[in-house]
Amino acid sequence: MAVEMTDELTPEGLRGCLQGLVDYAAARGLVPWGDRVWSYNATLEALGATGPGPDESWVLAEEPADDAEREALAELDLEATLAALADVAAANGRVEDTAGGRDRVSMQVMGTLMPRPSETAARFFSLLSEGRAKDATDWFYGVCCDAGYVRRAAIARNVQWSSPTRWGDLEITINLSKPEKDPRDIAAAGAAKATGEKYPACQLCIENEGYPGRGAAMAGGEHPARQNLRIIPIELDGERWGLQYSPYAYFNEHSIAMSSHHRPMHIDEKALRCLLDFVDLLPHYFIGSNADLPIVGGSILSHDHFQGGAHEFPMMRAEVAGTFAMDAFPGVEGAVLAWPLSVLRLRSASRDELLAAAVHVIDAWRAWTDESVGVVALDEDGTRHNTVTPVVRRVDAEGNVGGDRYEAYLALRCNVTSEEHPLGVFHPHAEYHHIKKENIGLIEVMGLAILPPRLVSELGAVRAHLLEGVSAGADAAAVRAALDADPLCASHAAWAEDVYERRRDELTEDGAERILRDEVGEVFGHVLEDAGVFKWDEAGVAARDRFVASL
Repeated sequence: MAVEMTDELTPEGLRGCLQGLVDYAAARGLVPWGDRVWSYNATLEALGATGPGPDESWVLAEEPADDAEREALAELDLEATLAALADVAAANGRVEDTAGGRDRVSMQVMGTLMPRPSETAARFFSLLSEGRAKDATDWFYGVCCDAGYVRRAAIARNVQWSSPTRWGDLEITINLSKPEKDPRDIAAAGAAKATGEKYPACQLCIENEGYPGRGAAMAGGEHPARQNLRIIPIELDGERWGLQYSPYAYFNEHSIAMSSHHRPMHIDEKALRCLLDFVDLLPHYFIGSNADLPIVGGSILSHDHFQGGAHEFPMMRAEVAGTFAMDAFPGVEGAVLAWPLSVLRLRSASRDELLAAAVHVIDAWRAWTDESVGVVALDEDGTRHNTVTPVVRRVDAEGNVGGDRYEAYLALRCNVTSEEHPLGVFHPHAEYHHIKKENIGLIEVMGLAILPPRLVSELGAVRAHLLEGVSAGADAAAVRAALDADPLCASHAAWAEDVYERRRDELTEDGAERILRDEVGEVFGHVLEDAGVFKWDEAGVAARDRFVASL
């Protein structure tokens, strides 16, 4: 038999939570004011409850005419409110009492408190048809945030800073937004049998819109709930794609464009036409794609998709190291960027000419071998190793986003391996794995590091040991011994010892964290250098010049 409360939430408290949540949704324009009672009852159903009922005064309340009153209703700790309601649902047996179960019911609740997909798309395209592309994305992004799909509270927990390097200021994020796995979900997944239909095929399929999600023990395995996901149907290169926002955004208005077909990533002329169509639709956004090969690609190569948004990355502010022209494309300006990866930037007022030039560069690079710098295009069995990470945006004559000129960044990538570097020759080398071991994908190519959560505790422990060493007047060897003996610090010991030797005089209670953050930024710069196919030494520059001259 279902219960209507938990020990933590009295009936009166549950009533207040429900009324506050529905008022929040109405004040933010997610549901009409006249749908409040329906929304209250729909939320009760999602919790597996049949009461308590709302206050009569709340039921009969008039829609606020005063902006201040509406703004007051719109203020709500959404995360805390949903957590309290999820407790009720778990107590009622509506979902399993795990992090995954609680998240599923929270998303179901918010899915009832927002516009339907068709209504969302209609409003978006209404604004777009009026020539208000930025207003359209502002509105859509606001809906996704207000409905809890974009996890603003979780994203705010990320640790972020900027570090000066020889490549300019690099952006660093320690990702704390994605929740850790609940041990009960892990155990359930381990005990589950791999049965049932795999639906949706992946988390990027457009069929995720409205999907109720699955627990780890369910047929098909764990899959997140997506009732509050809204996808705008857009057309790229004559095909249907979907536009959504990332729930755990890494940058401003982090958006995803997904093919309606579950097919592998591919970088070719068709992909570039899609990128160009996207910036024609939303000229205030950039758009880019992960490379389409393992090691140098992103984490999801099985579904064709792009990432974009309203952020200017460090790569886009990079200085020009040299310029070049291509005889076949006189209307295209070529530039080599002063950037740790090997990036060619093409600019043109002609979309068609820029597209043709970019395809030419990609085709030339796919076939390019220069063993003097370790670049091998093809193995004897035909396995290919070269590809690019492309980024496209529109700019004006001064390079400001949103103009009538097209700009394409082509980061040259190669995924060869060797005995010395089995994870990839142009991949973070082992000496930097204590900070970054994962693939260098689109976001990091552009100068934003996504670092693992473990670094918060590990760098905190390193800081403590360094300050203890300074306080005790210890030499570097003694500090190294302490670092090696601490499981949190052992992987960082050689690096931290070097920091101690070089910057001992700067290591103070107030300055130590800044120093470590700057040193992490330096490591990220080296990681990007490792990913560059043409190094900035004499041999690398000569090899790069040979490739550019071939164009």
